[in-house]
Amino acid sequence: MDREIAGLSSMATRPVLAELADHIRLARGLAVRFDSAGGVEIARRVRDGAESDVLVLADGALAALTAQGYVLADSVRPLWVSPVVAAVPEGTPVPALRSESDLRAALLSAKGIAYSTGPSGTALTDLITRFDLADTLRDRLVQASPGVPAGSFLSSGQADLAFQQHSELMDLPGVVIAGPLPGDTAISSTFSGGVLATSSQPSRAREVLDFLASDAASKTARTKGMRPVAATS
Repeated sequence: MDREIAGLSSMATRPVLAELADHIRLARGLAVRFDSAGGVEIARRVRDGAESDVLVLADGALAALTAQGYVLADSVRPLWVSPVVAAVPEGTPVPALRSESDLRAALLSAKGIAYSTGPSGTALTDLITRFDLADTLRDRLVQASPGVPAGSFLSSGQADLAFQQHSELMDLPGVVIAGPLPGDTAISSTFSGGVLATSSQPSRAREVLDFLASDAASKTARTKGMRPVAATS
């Protein structure tokens, strides 16, 4: 009997993959289970020889692992784009984010600013540097540990503004999404999938990837704050 297909993913894609695992079982008869953690942690597990079949990570991280021979290069495909959004604690004023000036004002008025590890966090700190606010905001920045939602700092009172992938913030209790970042300050991450070179079931793993790239999967991804790579909006 074929064993369950094992997948690894970053936290940003956990909500969509958890739902799609059931769809894959019903549509393709494939049992699949995804284990999700911070992207840095997942990459470490892969390099340490984790026994798994499918990998879903941010483009850059997946490309690095592919170049190092951990992922089958001909299996890699882009899946979804996830925007970074700003969020505030429920019951507090929601800042306008119609312009760069609005975003700057929101950053300056915040007493604590939570952000994540990984590409989205790096992009946010780069944006703050571009605004020439790095020194002003340095003591207000709170970086979440890998795998910990930046939004959790809102409910705990450690921050009053948070930035992270929409999929990771949208269902957190006590959190209100203010919106995506405006104009050319927008931050997004592309997530791709591939088959691990050590997979004992590469053909079945490719079937899983086929489904993740399908129109049916795209519909689920949209409900979780993502859009398929091929979509223009």
